[in-house]
Amino acid sequence: MSQTPPDHIGWTLWRATAVWRKDFVAGMVAAGHTWFAQARGNLMVHIGPNGLRQGDLAERASLTKQAVQQFVDELVADGIVVRTPDETDARARWIRLTPSGEAAMRDADRIKAEIEARWRERLGSEDFEKLDALLRRVVSDVPDAG
Repeated sequence: MSQTPPDHIGWTLWRATAVWRKDFVAGMVAAGHTWFAQARGNLMVHIGPNGLRQGDLAERASLTKQAVQQFVDELVADGIVVRTPDETDARARWIRLTPSGEAAMRDADRIKAEIEARWRERLGSEDFEKLDALLRRVVSDVPDAG
């Protein structure tokens, strides 16, 4: 006998996130960043414009160091990121965006704004602003929640 999943806000938030992510990845693929539809694309949200130590990237992405190593290798091969030495720790490496990676992130910002505009149109500006404000309150005291 199959059961209907419980109806709670966690499920609703998860589905809304899945809808947003599907639209975002489709936009990135359409913009020519097909690698974004693969697991390695999930690392990009953590790297940021100043780069990040590879060990910190593994921690933030909640992945093993070995998985991050493989994904970063692939992103390096694609010319999206580069590894640079850490001047304070000879064992560590920084992961930084290349010009191609920076261009991809500019496309990501554009696509995110397009999705936001569609959601704003669908909900109405006032309701969209309320939703945004409430979600920001929920995550305001959560480390690394954005």
